[in-house]
Amino acid sequence: MAVKLRLKRMGSKRKPFYRIVAADSRAPRDGRFIEIIGTYNPTTNPASVVLNEELATKWLKEGAQPSDTVRNILSKEGIMKRLHEEKNAK
Repeated sequence: MAVKLRLKRMGSKRKPFYRIVAADSRAPRDGRFIEIIGTYNPTTNPASVVLNEELATKWLKEGAQPSDTVRNILSKEGIMKRLHEEKNAK
């Protein structure tokens, strides 16, 4: 089973709100997911992000592949850099 970290759209028309979830790559975008990792709200200025860093690093260490948007969010939060430093320190 290939796990992806991706966005699940919530909210109403023209008012998007996203959950960052770990989901099976075969599941639909807004369908079943394994675990909620955080939220992303692009309508605020600046966009607000709430992440559970422990869950995000756990899934990345287990081999979950982030989507392009989630990779950018994790990079801005510094999680990708921390994970890279941990791998190189070993």
